[in-house]
Amino acid sequence: MSDFDIAIVGAGIAGASLAAAIGAERKTVLLEAESAPGYHSTGRSAAFWSETYGGPGVQPLTSASGPFLSAPPEDFCEGPLLRPRGCLHLGQGKDAAEVQAMLDDFARSGVALERLDAQGIAQHLTGLRDGWSEALWEPDCCDIDVAALHAGYLKAARRAGAQLICHAPLEKAELKGERWELQAGGCKYTADILINAAGAWADPVAALAGVQSLGITPYRRTIMQLAIEPAAPADLPLVVGLDGSFYFKPEAGGKLWLSPHDEIACDPCDAAPEEMDVALAIERFGEVVDWRITRLERKWAGLRSFAPDRLPVIGYDPDCPAFFWLAGQGGFGIQTAPAAAAMAAALLLHRPNPVAGTSFETYAPERFR
Repeated sequence: MSDFDIAIVGAGIAGASLAAAIGAERKTVLLEAESAPGYHSTGRSAAFWSETYGGPGVQPLTSASGPFLSAPPEDFCEGPLLRPRGCLHLGQGKDAAEVQAMLDDFARSGVALERLDAQGIAQHLTGLRDGWSEALWEPDCCDIDVAALHAGYLKAARRAGAQLICHAPLEKAELKGERWELQAGGCKYTADILINAAGAWADPVAALAGVQSLGITPYRRTIMQLAIEPAAPADLPLVVGLDGSFYFKPEAGGKLWLSPHDEIACDPCDAAPEEMDVALAIERFGEVVDWRITRLERKWAGLRSFAPDRLPVIGYDPDCPAFFWLAGQGGFGIQTAPAAAAMAAALLLHRPNPVAGTSFETYAPERFR
């Protein structure tokens, strides 16, 4: 029997960042079901930081994470975590209202957005087919080195004293008095607080612990890497369809990452791409630009998990105060990790909210009860 103050289920970006934030002040264990952390959503991210991604309810967490991602501590990682990319939110004439709505949504946020005409669009994207005449330019969008960020958090957690145990799927969780008795990977643990950072498995973990689920639903997202002619220029921005039907961005060596921006509800699993979704992405890409695809080099899928209102869930369960949620991060868990971990740590350590422009209540699980 191993005794801890806090047991975190899941060592992806959510669990790792929180362990780094609290490990020095609470005896913490990270219980990871897979052979290595970050196998599912964290390891399959499209790897960008965009303040508009996730909408106005997520933006404060993204913006608050920017300073850490831009200038992490010297001992956190080697090299930068962010590299400038820019994002072109691209639409057709029918999307003019969507452009204005997006400008209105972020008007008071401090997020830089510029409306572009056809000439402005051409400065960022060549080979554009007819009809694409509406766009917003988000200059501060960046690529994220997800592997370095996740590894940095795991290193920081270990340095703070947190223990990482892999091959440890949660098998049993029972609250005996004021302590959890847990079984994971055939071993037994006790903890005062059980933290659900299990991503797509958040609701099943809650059920295993006898806690009411919140309706956190996993959705499959497909991505592929293409070789194209002409090769993707290194300064190509992230290009996102205003209607949510595609995005693409350059990768090393003139390659291109492409997604149909799909959200296919599914059970939590080791997600794999479906041929129909791959074909749909390629079809949509051909409707945007006249570039020729010469080879589909690889394809993969990951899971994005959303609460019913599509905002993250951070806080103690209202019916079980020994159970803490850090889940429902959708596709923005990487870009919001520093701020989300800071908020969660503040709640766990009984400190004021450190994230400006947010409140604990906005993301609290009791909003669903």
